[in-house]
Amino acid sequence: MGNSPTALNKRGKKVVIDGYKFDSEKEALFYQRFVKDCGLPFEVHPRFKLTELTELPEGGKITQIAYSPDFIIKDHDENWLHVIDVKNSFGMYGIDQANKLRFRLFAIFYKHPVEAVVIRKNDFKVITQGVTKSLNEKDPYITKNFDYHWKDATNY
Repeated sequence: MGNSPTALNKRGKKVVIDGYKFDSEKEALFYQRFVKDCGLPFEVHPRFKLTELTELPEGGKITQIAYSPDFIIKDHDENWLHVIDVKNSFGMYGIDQANKLRFRLFAIFYKHPVEAVVIRKNDFKVITQGVTKSLNEKDPYITKNFDYHWKDATNY
């Protein structure tokens, strides 16, 4: 069975390219095909705190919640254009309820939605997550580059 992603084990094989450690081969492929030479500044796996560590009144603690998108693509003024999370699919095995909650919390706290991306042979499909008018998995936005607005991957 190995490390291939399944419904029970969604973790793919870790891959290191250009000093970046990717969580899956698809994520590494997305970097190589679309991010690396896109001509825009980008970050790989930046970490964002969504909630603080919380101490309970009678002892004990609740762990903080953090989120690390796969990529943040920026314009030349360092403004965020795209917050990208590479997925195997848009269905329940690709984007589970925990992902959806993190995506919503990220959008609330950082004022920018997360775009779930599914890579294909020559392009990628995008659905912006956590917005009130999101696309369904049957009609994603399809593109070959980052020359689009996140709203293009919604029903706004």
